[in-house]
Order: sequence, then C-alpha cells, then structure tokens
Amino acid sequence: MASYHELRGRVHERIIEVLDLSAAAALDQESLKRELGRLIERILAEEAVPLNLREREQLIVDIQNEVLGYGPLEPLLNDESISDILVNNAKQVYVERLGKLQPTDVEFRDDLHLRKIIDRIVSGVGRRIDESMPMVDARLPDGSRVNAIIPPLALDGPALSIRKFAGDPLQLEDLIEKRSVTVEAGELMKGIVKSRLNVLISGGTGTGKTTILNILSGFIPGDERIITIEDSAELQLRQDHVVRLETRPPNVEGKGEVTQRELVKNCLRMRPDRIILGEIRSSEALDMLQAMNTGHDGSLTTIHANQPRDALTRVETMVAMSGFNLPTKALRHYISSAIDVILQMTRLSDGSRKMTSLTEITGMEDETVTLQEIFNFKQKGISGEGRVRGTFQATGIRPKFIQRFQALGLSVPANLFNPSRVYEV
Repeated sequence: MASYHELRGRVHERIIEVLDLSAAAALDQESLKRELGRLIERILAEEAVPLNLREREQLIVDIQNEVLGYGPLEPLLNDESISDILVNNAKQVYVERLGKLQPTDVEFRDDLHLRKIIDRIVSGVGRRIDESMPMVDARLPDGSRVNAIIPPLALDGPALSIRKFAGDPLQLEDLIEKRSVTVEAGELMKGIVKSRLNVLISGGTGTGKTTILNILSGFIPGDERIITIEDSAELQLRQDHVVRLETRPPNVEGKGEVTQRELVKNCLRMRPDRIILGEIRSSEALDMLQAMNTGHDGSLTTIHANQPRDALTRVETMVAMSGFNLPTKALRHYISSAIDVILQMTRLSDGSRKMTSLTEITGMEDETVTLQEIFNFKQKGISGEGRVRGTFQATGIRPKFIQRFQALGLSVPANLFNPSRVYEV
C-alpha cells in the first residue's frame, strides 16, 4: 500500500509539473479527464512500473480524482448508499450506510494530503481554515454539509465530517414508504404549511430535521416569496421565487462577520411571504420569534432538542442569550404566541429516523406553556433482526388549529384523529 501511495504521489507531482493550466481551464470536465488519462499513461510508461490492467486503471482514476475532485473521497461521494463520511484522521475513514457506521479502507497519504483536500473544499465556498481559525463549516457544490477541524484543536490530525445530501431530495411519499411518518400525519403537515402555521422542527443530530424542513417547504405555494437563512446553504427548495442568504465568518483581521441574527433582521426588509431559518442556535431566536409574532406567519425553522418541551426551554435560553430582559411568564407567553406546532424527529437504535411526535402549542396556563400531542410514535421493542418495533397513532385530540384549516377551506377527513387506527412498524 505504501508503494502504491508513493507511486500515486510521484505521478501526481509530475502531472502538476507538466500540466498547462491555461489550456486545461479552456477544456470541459470530460475533455480534461481524457487528456489527464493520456498524460498519466505516458508518465507511467516513463516510470516503467509493473502494474496489471486493474491497478493501472485504478491509478488513473485515483489521480483524476486527485486533480479534478476531492481525491480519496470521490468514490464515497459518488456512492448513493452513503449518507455520512467521517474522516477521523488521514488513516481512518468511516461512513454511515442505512443508519449504521462502517469502517472503510480509504486512506490519505498523510495529514498534509488530507489538509489539501479540506482547503480545496472550504476555498470553493469562499471560506478558510488555518491556525487562526482552525474549524469551519462549509458545503459541497451539491449542498452536502461539511465540517472540518484541524490542529491544534484536533489532536490526531485534521478531521472532516460530510453529511451528504441526496441528488434527488426525499419527498413525503418516501418518508411514508420508509415508515418515518404515517399518511395521516403527512396530510396534517401539508395543511399546517398551507394554513401558514409557524413550525419548529426539533430533534438531535442526524435525525432528519433538514429533510423534514425541505419536505415542508415543498408545500409552500409557488406564488409566495421565500427567503432562506442558513449558516451553510443546504436547503433544496423547488420553488422559483426563493432568495437564499448565508452567514459569513470573520476575515483574517477578525472583521466582516455576518451572523444569522443580522440576516434575519435584514430579511424583514425584503418583503418575505415565508422565512425559513435553517437552525436557531443563538440570539437569532429572538428575531425569529418577533418575525413570527409580527405578521410573518408560516415561518419554518429547526432546533436541537430531544423533546418538544425541551425545544421550548432551549428557545427560552437562546432568547436570554440575546440580552432581551423579559419576565419569565411574559417570555413564555411570547414564545407560545409565536410557535404553533412542534414536530419531533428521533433517530432510533437501529438507525431509522421517525417523526415521534406532532405537538400543538395551545397557549399558557399560569407560567407554563401548554402542549397537546396530536400524533406520536411509541417504541414497543426490537425485532429478531435488530429493527425497532413500535406503533404510530393519533392521540384522539382534535387540534385547535383545525379551525384555521376550515376557515381557509382546507378539508380535514373525519377519521384523521381516530386513535383506534394504529400502524405497527
């Protein structure tokens, strides 16, 4: 393996030496790939290294990936069965398939090689990573989410995490087929978006919050103006009238940073019909709540939390981070009047992701925000194959927001909230 890496490194260096960059820039990707293939064949002939046909073809592909793409990551990025790529260090790469982590035989030559790939990724979106800023969030051209961290913060060398986004975004029908939601809950989610209720999507890391956010955004009518705000742009909206905003980190002098809070304030001057905030994680929570409470209904956002009640507590904490000094009761009333529905996403022990609760916020009782659960998923056990067993069902409570559905002419099946309809998975 060491000799193969050495050979690949030597050929790659020769390519860089003899490649005419100005001529290469004039070629399209496929033509450049063919020219590289011919150049690599010529260099291999000069090297006179004994390689069989399979090894030669693999070497050509590896070097093409190195010059044109992201090196050893390219096969993993092209594998549609992989959802996460986790590079712990230059010699240890894991992937997630079907919700389960698996080691791979992918390796980088050394830390410097891995660092070059990280630099190529982050520079592509105008960001940087160095000792003064040793961690960064970025994205690939297809919207895949990237996080990188380097020494001195990463003790074992550079580390890279990539959350891949499907080229063909999941639709509601896909979630129903995967048994992540039921048909009834899906119909209710459509109505919730169309009736312009404010939705908070709650869940832990990797539970499918952004997937649900993408799906819900698909129900927004095409004649509405949508503004999205994200740390790293990754939402895949299908409407035409969309303005995408992205935060900016500080420059080398520590200046020029643009935060989500500033973008939320700015988007209110852009005449939005809908505001979609990728995730609230700091003081921008206050500005998002103010938008929801001042005529910008139908807003969507996500938050890291394990339960609907925990999500509200986190929103409280984030508003406090903004320096907004308001008595607890008044603050909770403010939150309860802004947010209408909480969708709770959960990643279960078998790697499957499910919407485990659809909860309505109904108001206040003394100093407590009152919630009522409309649909839920309850785990019952584990099958012999290691799959989670459980049931989806309605609680039997008819939500108050159904009145809004009816006022807008949205039909609601009479048996939608029938608790006797139980779906086992």
